[in-house]
Amino acid sequence: MIKLYQYPSHWDMPNLSPFCMKLETYLRMTRVPFQVVKCPDPRKAPKGKLPFIDDDGAVVADSGMIIDYLKQKYGDPLDAKLSNMQKAHALTLKRLLEEHLYWCMVYSRWIDPANWPMVKQKFFSRLPALTRDLIAWIVRRQTRRQLHMQGVGRHSHAEIYQQGQKDLEAVSAILGEQAFLMGSEPTSIDACAYGFIANILDVPVASPMLDYVKSQQNFIDYCARMKKRFYSE
Repeated sequence: MIKLYQYPSHWDMPNLSPFCMKLETYLRMTRVPFQVVKCPDPRKAPKGKLPFIDDDGAVVADSGMIIDYLKQKYGDPLDAKLSNMQKAHALTLKRLLEEHLYWCMVYSRWIDPANWPMVKQKFFSRLPALTRDLIAWIVRRQTRRQLHMQGVGRHSHAEIYQQGQKDLEAVSAILGEQAFLMGSEPTSIDACAYGFIANILDVPVASPMLDYVKSQQNFIDYCARMKKRFYSE
């Protein structure tokens, strides 16, 4: 059985990492048997990031590469019928979510001063009191540096949220009144999109991005549809 190594869950979410939630959702969608192994320290992962899997000794890291591996070994029941144009659209949407919207979400959780006290309490409260504040400060400083190097962190507070909302507007337009992003049936891009949209909608981190998602009925219905179909328990 596949062992899925990912962060422990918080706030009644499958996972607060959209990448971990993406992979778990994909496994649920394809019904490939797996077992979750909680791993709070990403430094133990092969590439220093979560998730990763151990498939009977075959260790694979990076959510996208893991899905490629799973498709090759276990088949591709979700995307096999997509046209080349649909696959191109899905890849473009995946890049928008993972390479840009993600960083706007990181800012909202780890840098935005309105949200930082709550996030700090959630993730660092179990650490020893003597080191808690120092470790939280170090992690936040590292995150700020990553945001700056990536580019999103060079913008103002308002500009970051404006860009994040534009990403969400594009996703909402693509979804439209469809049940899923590629049409009437779910595909692997829905595992990715659900991991990101639900991590805005169902997490108590205030931001203009959350306000926008709540204002779009198609996002609300989409998340409810995905949750009912793949997380009914």
